[in-house]
Order: sequence, then structure tokens, then C-alpha cells
Amino acid sequence: MKNKILIIFYCLIVIMSACKKKNGTAESSILNSGIHPDNFDTTVRPQDNFYQYACGGWMKMHPLGNEYARYGSFDQLAEDNLAQLKSLIFGLAQQNNKPGSLEDKISILYNMGMDSAACDLQGSEPIRNDLKHISAIKNLPEIGKEAAKLSLYISNPFMTISGEANPHNSNQKIAWAWQSGLGIGDRDYYTEKKFQEVRMYYTEMIANLLEHSNYSYLAGFHGKELQMADRILEFETQMAMAFMSKEEMRIPEKTVHIMSVKEWEKMVPNLNIPEYLSTLRLEIDSINVVSPDYFKALNEILKSTDIQTLKAYLAWTLIRSASPYLSNTYANAHFDFYGKILSGKKEQQIRWKRVIRTVDACMGDAVGQMYVKTYFPENARIRMEHMVKNLQEALKERIMQSVWMSDTTKQAAISKLASFRVKIGYPDKWRSYDNLKLDGQSYWENITKASAFDTRYELAKIGKPVNKEEWQMTPQTVNAYYEPTTNEICFPAGILQPPFFDMDADDAVNYGAIGVVIGHEMTHGFDDQGSKYDKNGNLHNWWTAADSANFGARTQVLVDWFNGIEVLPGIYANGAYTLGENIADNGGLNVSYHAMQKALAAGEIQKSMDGFTAAQRFFIAYAMVWANNIRDEEIIRRTQEDPHSLGRWRVNGTLPHITPFAEAFNLKQGDSLYLTPKKRAQIW
Repeated sequence: MKNKILIIFYCLIVIMSACKKKNGTAESSILNSGIHPDNFDTTVRPQDNFYQYACGGWMKMHPLGNEYARYGSFDQLAEDNLAQLKSLIFGLAQQNNKPGSLEDKISILYNMGMDSAACDLQGSEPIRNDLKHISAIKNLPEIGKEAAKLSLYISNPFMTISGEANPHNSNQKIAWAWQSGLGIGDRDYYTEKKFQEVRMYYTEMIANLLEHSNYSYLAGFHGKELQMADRILEFETQMAMAFMSKEEMRIPEKTVHIMSVKEWEKMVPNLNIPEYLSTLRLEIDSINVVSPDYFKALNEILKSTDIQTLKAYLAWTLIRSASPYLSNTYANAHFDFYGKILSGKKEQQIRWKRVIRTVDACMGDAVGQMYVKTYFPENARIRMEHMVKNLQEALKERIMQSVWMSDTTKQAAISKLASFRVKIGYPDKWRSYDNLKLDGQSYWENITKASAFDTRYELAKIGKPVNKEEWQMTPQTVNAYYEPTTNEICFPAGILQPPFFDMDADDAVNYGAIGVVIGHEMTHGFDDQGSKYDKNGNLHNWWTAADSANFGARTQVLVDWFNGIEVLPGIYANGAYTLGENIADNGGLNVSYHAMQKALAAGEIQKSMDGFTAAQRFFIAYAMVWANNIRDEEIIRRTQEDPHSLGRWRVNGTLPHITPFAEAFNLKQGDSLYLTPKKRAQIW
């Protein structure tokens, strides 16, 4: 996937359905509390471990299946959505569709994916021509050209070029060049001693598939596959060591280095930039080079690496990208490393799930059109719009009440809040797939056609005005996001459904679930990244120096707090890397609770139900959003790669800083989750 500046919630959200009213007042007699006692673990005190208290029963009733590295409340919704997509796509695949129609293209891709016998029979044939071409490369300039060609449809070797908004003119798309090309993922996997075993398994997989694909025969190192795998690992390690850290990548101003293409060429002459851009059909004069130090180092790495290793690296990148879509031998080897070793899964998901996800990834908008017609009620938009307005007003009030901001900065913040672009459900205009031709002879060939089609579509935006009506997620996506360059929050239809919203429940739980999510996305506009963009989406400082210093001091509290959380023995959370999401959780809780209190005062929420106050129900609902079971391997992987805190710590790590939580459950000195008020992070 191409790099995006999206700030993603990474959970599931549902609509806030208007409760039935009579003379403007909720009919409480027909509403339940939204509290399910079976979800609790009452053997622990909520003051000591609120996550276990609120979610322990649910976790016991939902043990991890072999196909999961993590399974939680939102994974349930994702599974439900997947079943809905299967019903739609399977129906198309069984009928006679008009050749060239959307239905026909979806059917072709699905049917080829489901034909595992054909995939097994073809073996490595679908990638053989590309491997032959790679093995015939004779010099360094040809390496760059081949890398560009491959980047149209596989994980990008060496770098990624994408079209993103100009940081200083958010109305215009420009080219961005990003560091990329690591097969394992995060650079720490290459550099830290604790991941030595991971690297060993990685090289074993490389050697196995280089031989199985016959590339080692083509390139003349058959029998020495493991030695070549070690050389590939060493090459990737050199790239990893030159990468800008993930913590620095979160600082917007550190990723802006707009220069002429000529300047960039001089920085990395060994990559043959003119040929690279020509292959991508890109005619540009300037580009934003995200991490110049990486490209300077890459130039020297390319120069000092022998041509056989560079060719093998390209071949491996191709094999790695194609493996899930080839024969079971390839798919299983890929899963054994990325699924079992990195995430701890026990078995691969059933084939239809993998194929449906692939079809969805390749033709998301086409699938989305069918999805919303069948599963998304139009009045959900209206209900969400109402909820968003309530939360916007609550955030505005909290900004005005802030004691640490000047009036000047407050007014700028409120102006930005009022300028939010709100997207709910699905786009008003659908993307066209008319020029996508799916007539290949293999599953992988059709995936490459769809991938290249999508890459060309994205690259074609460079040099053109930003389309602010375009969505960065498909309607069926189970997620949400905030985009700083367009100052928009988006809630796709896929997440606006049960089980996260209980239309028969009192609204205290809905504010605790969907309300916090909306507040979370809004707060992203004012987190350590989003706060650096103005209301027009430009990277522009609208803060006074004193307010900026106050903000930094207050957010540092969360950095230090999460740095001290031990997620597994000897492994700690990364407070700097997860700061944006932790700020958004903190703000989302405070803002939604503020809105709930207004609803409570207006008589729209019951003060007490089933022995719980409205405040207690609010926080129980919030905790249940993050209920999940997770394997140790996945805890490690997510701690390395995910800018979100783990579910347990989005509860037990975040709530101690929320004063209404301490009041709702009467936390006192000596309770495990108690923090003195002066130690709590108080931001939005």
C-alpha cells in the first residue's frame, strides 16, 4: 500500500441511532441499560484492572481461534462484514454477467482466486517471465528500471512514489518519495538482537522460495540459496539502518523536503531516476523527498552491493509479494513466517475469506456500490450527522474552557473545528473501473493488472488539484480516519452498524462507544500531528509560542506514561510512537463524556440503570470497544509496528488520566488505576 497521511482510528464504529422520543424526551421505559453482566469479570475490582473487570467475561467466552492473532469486539464486526461481502460476490460469481461489466470483473477475480487447483497446477508459472527478466539484468541502471516496473504491482523495492497534498498548498497534489523495501517490516527487526530468531526464519523462507521458484537455477546459484538469503538480509539491513525512524516519521515538518527532480537525481544517481520516472510515466519537475538521508545512503548501498545480490533482492521482493496468490506451497510458506512467526497464528484463514479480501482490495469502490445498496440504511447518515454536531459543540466548549491556551489560539482552534469536512457512509461519486481489463490466465496476473491500474490511477493525480470529495477508504471498510490535509473526518458505512451500537439501549453506552470514536477522530485534528495543520490543511503554525510549549508539556505526560507500560516481560510500549492515538483517546473520552453530561442534564439519559450510573455505563461501554484476546507474538509485532496502543492499554493506560472515570468508580489512593490529579494528562 502507498503511504498516506491518514490518521486512522483502527477500530470499529457504529451509528448513534436516535432513541424513540415522546414530547422531546426519551421513552426510558423501552430502553435497556446496554450492560451485559456476562461480559464482566467480577473477581477483580474495577479500580485495579478496569479492562479485566469490564471485558473479562467476554474474553473468556471468545477464546482465540487458530486463524487469529487477535480477536476482539471489532474483529467480530469485520467477520460479519466479510460474510456480507461473500454473499454479494458469490451471487455474482454464479450468474452470467455482461462481459466487461463491474459484475463480470469481480466474478473473474473471485472465481480465479477460488480455483486453488489451477493455482497449484500453475506453480511458479505466473511469475516465471518476470523472474527470467530479472535474472537477465546486466547492470545497475537496469536495476532501477526494473524496480520501477515492479513497483506498479508489488511491494515497492527501494522506495515508493505517491501523490499527496503539498504541505504548503493543500489544494495541489505533488509527488512524494518514501523509503520502503523491507521484507520484514519495521527496521528494529533487522537491528535488534531480540529479533535474531525472526531473522533466521526470514532467511530460511527466502532460501526455500528462491529455490522453489527456480530463480536460483536461472541466476546460477542453485545449492547456495541460504547464502544468497543471508546476502539479501544484509542488503535489507543496510537499508533499514538508513531509514528515518518511525518516531521521526510522525513529525510532519521532518518529512518535508521539496526539491527539484534534478537535485534528487544528484542525491541518488545509482537509482537512475530519469528511467525510473519514465517507466512510471511521470513527468514532474519537483518532488517531496521524505527522508533525504535514506536516499543518500541508498545510493552508496546500491553502489557497494554486487549485481547478483541486487537482482536476487528484486526477485525475492516479487516472490514475496506474489506468494499469497500462487500455489499452496507459496501461500503456506508466506503464512508460516508472516502469520505464525510474526503474529502467532496457528492456521491460515479459509480460502474464501482471503479471496474476498483480495477482491475487495482490488476493486473496493465497485464492491462498495453493491454493499451500500444492500446493507446501509440511508437514515444512518442523518443520525451520524446529528451525533457529530453534538460532539463538535462539546469540543468547542472544552476548547473555550481550556485554562492553558490563549484566546488567539482558541479562536484558531475553533475555526478549524468549524471547518471540519464530515464524510459519512459512502461517497457521492463512484470511481470508474471501465479501463480495467481482467482477462489474464492466472489469479496473480489479474491481481497485477488490478494493482497496476490502481497505481496508475493514484499517480495520475500528481500535478492536479486535490479532489476533496474523494474518500481514502471504501464504504465497506471497518474503520474511520482523520485526514489533516483536507481537515476531514470519515466514517464509512462498514462500521456504522451493530454490534457496537445498541438501538434499544440508553444513550449512556452509545456515548461511551460511538461518541468516543467521533471525539477521537475530531481530536486527531488537534493531536501532536494534526495540530500542525491549519483549517485549510496546510502545514502552518497557528499556535502562539507559549501555547505550543504548554501543549508539548501536557502531551509529554502521555509519552512518559505509556513508555512505562510493560506489555510483556521486558517489552515496553512506545509512548512517542503512539502519542497521536493516545492524545485522541484521551480527548475522545473527555469530549464525549462532556456531551453525555449535557444529554443527561437534558433528561435524555437515565441517571441509573441496573445498578450502574450513567457515567459508569459510559466507561464500561468504552472498555468493551477494546475487548480482545491476543497472542504474545502479536503483542510484540503491534508494539513494533502499530501507532495505536494495545486494546488493554487503551483502557487501563488511558482511563487513569480521565478525572470523570476516577469519580465514577470512586478511585482512591492505593487503587492500581489511581493517579493524583496533578499527574493526569489534561489536554482537550
